[in-house]
Amino acid sequence: MIIGAGISGIGAAHHLCEQLPDKDFLILEAKNSYGGTWDTHRYPGVRSDSDLYTFGYRFKPWVGPPVAGRSEILRYLEEAIAEGGFADRILYGHRVLTCRWSSSDSSWLVEAVRNGDEKKIVFAANFLWMCQGYYDHDKPYLPEWPAMGDFAGRIIHPQQWDPELDYTDKRVVVIGSGATAATLVPALAEKAAQVTMLQRSPTYFYCAPNKNELADRLREIGIDEPTVHRVVRAEVLYDQELLARRAVEEPEVLFEELKGAIRDYAGEDFEFEPHFVPRYRVWQQRLAYCPDGDLFQAVSSGRANVVTDEIDRFTRRGIVTKSGEEIEADIVVAATGFRLLMMGKIEFEVDGQPVDWHETVNYRGMMFTGVPNLVWIMGYFRASWTLRVDLVADFVCRLLAEMDRRGTRKVEVALREEDRDMSLLPWIDGENFNPGYIVRGLAEMPVRGDKPEWMHNQDYWRERDELPQIDLSGAEFIYHPGRAG
Repeated sequence: MIIGAGISGIGAAHHLCEQLPDKDFLILEAKNSYGGTWDTHRYPGVRSDSDLYTFGYRFKPWVGPPVAGRSEILRYLEEAIAEGGFADRILYGHRVLTCRWSSSDSSWLVEAVRNGDEKKIVFAANFLWMCQGYYDHDKPYLPEWPAMGDFAGRIIHPQQWDPELDYTDKRVVVIGSGATAATLVPALAEKAAQVTMLQRSPTYFYCAPNKNELADRLREIGIDEPTVHRVVRAEVLYDQELLARRAVEEPEVLFEELKGAIRDYAGEDFEFEPHFVPRYRVWQQRLAYCPDGDLFQAVSSGRANVVTDEIDRFTRRGIVTKSGEEIEADIVVAATGFRLLMMGKIEFEVDGQPVDWHETVNYRGMMFTGVPNLVWIMGYFRASWTLRVDLVADFVCRLLAEMDRRGTRKVEVALREEDRDMSLLPWIDGENFNPGYIVRGLAEMPVRGDKPEWMHNQDYWRERDELPQIDLSGAEFIYHPGRAG
């Protein structure tokens, strides 16, 4: 059973069909359509914040500019479903409520309801592949600022964008500084009277033309698309690895280069202080791709401006910052991020005992101690999410084949003898990666150990070598007797 028909679930299903074509599976999707996050987000200008040559799947070439919008990505996912031949295995509008594991039956009982019908449906599955994403699609993160009720205008979160909202000739304040805010500001500035990006602290941006010269040249000389995809993907990954390493080894030099790329669009006299000098090191939070420098073009042209300050309170006319400045607005867009959600509000039990994910130790960010026959996809933040979808899928297919070879219906991970005194730490190292939505949700997440097997290191370039070499006969894997069937 695959839970979720977003980019993770579609990738999982494709790999399962390709690598283990005899396996029977279903996909349960709570929404009425495929796409996950690309179905949820409908705000102006919504687009990928990483390049599609790596955000796209390993098995399906991306044809188009490196950064694409929602409709192009949904079309790509629709094609992946059709090409994989598993459209009839997706049950849309099925929201999973509970998953209960029974060791006596070596199976999960998955209880779901159909949209518009509260009658519960129970499915039995031997193995769960959790692809439901990492945040609450229904309830975004929206802080409670003082006197929000006094504001005479409209406050909206981009995750709940109203397509009927008319911002033409309006004064718009976008709260936030991440990829969502950077996408919204230039898009809103095309029609709004004025757009202000109000940020508590600045973010790093990588500005580049929204094209790939290597891909364009290879196509020009007649190279087939699978080869273009493979070669360009390798080049992008090489460049990203170099950038990630330089972020640690020479962050000041790298920042100067990022500034130079911004000046290519905003002009040589563009001022970075105080609005574009972050407090953290490059790549401690996501480095957002800013295609064609559109955010900085909007700022340098005067169609948008930036205020770096904290919110003191709302007023009838807008927002007063802690420095005393009042920013007048007709519409406030709170691009304040996600609400982290472990396992998508689904209640889990193992042999009648509720699962507290925070009490489990994660195995390479995929499996959890005490929870059999379950793999979870959490993608990358520094690299494209989908790169890990491909890697985890290879692991799952190997694991399922190993279970068949052994003739067992149950596998779980457990701490080895040498792990008994291992330090248990928060799910992710804040010195490594520390965006707000992760920090706010750590109490819901599993814990990690201080050994490679028991942590999610967020390093694609390391995992692409390590995950294929996992020894499925290692002491951390416990296979229970019982014939596969």
